[in-house]
Order: sequence, then structure tokens, then C-alpha cells
Amino acid sequence: MKITLIGAGNLATNIGLALHSAGHTIVQVYSRQLANASCLSSRLGATAINQLDKVNDLADIYIFSLKDSVLQSAIEKVCKHKTNKVFLHTAGSMNMQLFEGYATRFGVLYPMQTFSKNRPVDFKSIPCFIEASDSKTLECIQSLALSISEKVYILSSHDRKYLHLSAVFACNFVNHCYEIAAEILHQHDIPFEVLQPLIDETARKIHMLSPRDAQTGPAVRYDKNVIEAQRKLLADLPLWQEIYERMSASIHRTAITNKPNHYDKL
Repeated sequence: MKITLIGAGNLATNIGLALHSAGHTIVQVYSRQLANASCLSSRLGATAINQLDKVNDLADIYIFSLKDSVLQSAIEKVCKHKTNKVFLHTAGSMNMQLFEGYATRFGVLYPMQTFSKNRPVDFKSIPCFIEASDSKTLECIQSLALSISEKVYILSSHDRKYLHLSAVFACNFVNHCYEIAAEILHQHDIPFEVLQPLIDETARKIHMLSPRDAQTGPAVRYDKNVIEAQRKLLADLPLWQEIYERMSASIHRTAITNKPNHYDKL
């Protein structure tokens, strides 16, 4: 298929490389910053552009990988005068209906993974969630998705919002906890790498145990002395102290579901 990428960020870079490797032709790459578009287009054999009105009608599929805040306005500009084309966005939290009134064939291709431009991923193992305006378009999107991933699922916009929410907890919030941990260690001249075996084992455990069964630590057993001592260590960092308190409360409540607990005051 002939494909134009609207966006040149982390996701667009990785999906563009996967599509190119799968034998698809990337026609154009758009980014507001021409340097970003040029960097990606040079790897894909495509033309770089930095103006939406220069998006031509030579592609079969147009994939929008942009910030949620600018997605609607970009759709309005790009979809004009392009009949019988397929338009997709890759956003986890945005409704497919953004395309209604601007395109007749449209859908979503949401790869659920964390992406960085300079860190290659095995796209074949990434679950991709798709949705389409009609059965014919769904077949097209499914064929495209299966060319780059072995795990393709049909999911509605309504359910995808909850999938994306779960991904925020499982990835973004977890990574922020790593960031907090790294800063605490840095303040005491302890290298972050000492935590990596613990992080790796925590991730491995949930392949065999449920997250609830895998949970350990002072909050599960309500070790009040440890919790209070650690809370005091964060006295000069009130936001992190609140995160610690709230997270501990949530862990303990989950561990003793339907039983009285010590955190009701929180």
C-alpha cells in the first residue's frame, strides 16, 4: 500500500519503519518541523513536508500520529478532496468519529506500546487495536495491521479509552515511579542500576502471577512503623509524600478488599 504519515514523532517513526520493512511505500512524511520530517523521510524513502496543504492525494492510506490537541484540525485540512482514501489515527484515547463529516472511509490503528525514536522495537509482538467506519475499510486496516503485527484486535473507541487508561497506569505512572526512585537514589549517591534486578523480577512475576498476588512490601501487610518512617523521609517533598501515602493506601485497600482498613481517614 501507499501510505502518508502525518506526524514524525516517536510513534510515527516506529510505525513508519515497520510499514516500510513490511514492503509498503511511504509517500510523504509531514511534521511542523521540516527537520523532523526530513529525518524520518530519509529513512523511509519518502518526501518530507511541513505544511498540511502540501499533503498530496497519491497515497492509499493516511495515518495521523499527532498530539491529541491538534488531531482534529489536521484531519479537517488533510481529508479535503481526497475521495476513496482511508484515513486512520493512532491515538489511544481519541474517538474514531473525529473523521465523521471529513472522510467516508476511516478508522483507528492503535499500537499499544511505549515508543522512542532511537529505540527499535519488535513490532510483530505489539498488540494493535483497530476499528473502522465500515466492513470494507475494516478489512483494509486489518490487512495493514497484520502486515506489521501478529496480534491484531478489533476494539471500539469506547473500550479503547479504558485500554489506554490502563496503559497509563501500567507504563507512564510506573515509569514516573522509576523517575522518583532514581532521584531519591541520586540525592544519596546511589546508582539507579542497583534497582534494575528488582524492576526486572517485578515485571517477570506478573507473567506467572496476578498483579495482586505478586504485590509485596510494607503497605500490603500494613507495617505501620516502616510506612510512617518512610513518609517522614519525604517531609521536604510534599507531592512525593502524598503519592507515597495514596499509593500505600490503595495497595493496602486492595490487599484487604471488603475488610476494615487503617486508611479510611485518607
